[in-house]
Amino acid sequence: RPIFRPPPPGRSHGPPDHRAARTHARTRTHPRTHTGRVHQAVRSTRSRSPMAAASVRAASQRGVATTRAARAAPQLNGSSRAAAPSRAKPNMAQRSHSATSAPSAAEWIETNLPTFGKVTGESFQGGSNWSSAYIYSTDSGKKLFVKTALGAKDDAMFRGEALGLQAMRDTESIRIPEQYHAGVLDGPGRRGSFIVMEALDLRGRASGAALGRAMALMHSATPKQPEAAAGKFGFPVDNTIGGTHQPNGWMDSWVDFFRERRLRHLLQLAGDSQLNELGAKLLPNLEVFFEGAGEIRPSILHGDLWSGNIAAAAGGEPVIFDPACYYGHHEAEWGMDWCAGLGSDFWAGYREIIPEAPGFDDRHDLYTLYHILNHYIMFGSSYYGQSVRIMRRLVDKL
Repeated sequence: RPIFRPPPPGRSHGPPDHRAARTHARTRTHPRTHTGRVHQAVRSTRSRSPMAAASVRAASQRGVATTRAARAAPQLNGSSRAAAPSRAKPNMAQRSHSATSAPSAAEWIETNLPTFGKVTGESFQGGSNWSSAYIYSTDSGKKLFVKTALGAKDDAMFRGEALGLQAMRDTESIRIPEQYHAGVLDGPGRRGSFIVMEALDLRGRASGAALGRAMALMHSATPKQPEAAAGKFGFPVDNTIGGTHQPNGWMDSWVDFFRERRLRHLLQLAGDSQLNELGAKLLPNLEVFFEGAGEIRPSILHGDLWSGNIAAAAGGEPVIFDPACYYGHHEAEWGMDWCAGLGSDFWAGYREIIPEAPGFDDRHDLYTLYHILNHYIMFGSSYYGQSVRIMRRLVDKL
């Protein structure tokens, strides 16, 4: 298997997250490469459908506006904090870090979390193209992690994140930030949303073996969601993978779910003739790659497990956060391992509990394809060649 190219250094993979809470002194920059890659995506639209090309051009314009706003951002907490680029969907959140959204979030905390006491401080932690992150201090000494966004669609994104965090916590296998609320912000002439969760003291990376065992226990846990417990694949709500809509309607068959809700969905979004031609050969024959997989039961998946969403709490306990959760085949979790930094210790710990099934390497290519296609849709042509090569390799095995 070739080594896939991770995003360039300095480029964020997701919306503002608990990485920001690791150190308040970190300066988050907005590399020029982000806007450049959006322009690169525009130049690559010749092979896309007119609708897809128009969507990328619109993204380019939003990306330029975001970059200019970031360069003009004022100093906060003694340092210049420009917004980090991410895979998240662009919107207007970047233009207002707290003026209207933060007081409403503070009011909710004081009204609904009385044990935390009054909000005494707010520290801006960073932003993406669609949301902004804060640490809220309270007079009890406890802290909360809050993300806010403007725009009607973001309410669904935060609801999906909250449900995902709770579903992973329900397995009691790995440390997950406790979520307290995901809801709507209302203000004159604008509408937004916010999520409130536990602020964790993150300290580097947990041991690979401990993380591996914890992930295997999470994947082995019996789902509490009734549909998943009955053997269905999906999630109660649609959510996002980066900035891309991720449909999660329940299906009885995992292969059908992955074919329709994952690969076909992204191929339609990409709108590329060569990818669709390969997809027409690959998608009807996915069952070939699952002949050695045995019985596939729904496992709760983090869904976007890359290195930026993995850390250690005080004492070295493994922590994962910022999910794109759904119930699926446990092997699908590793479609992002090219960007997760998982070593031999991790796999030794994981395989103690979940042994490798025959045909894993070919299915790993399938699951990697989903994320590479998503990166192509979000970041443009630098991921196009990888998408084509994986699809050709899989088609050649049919």
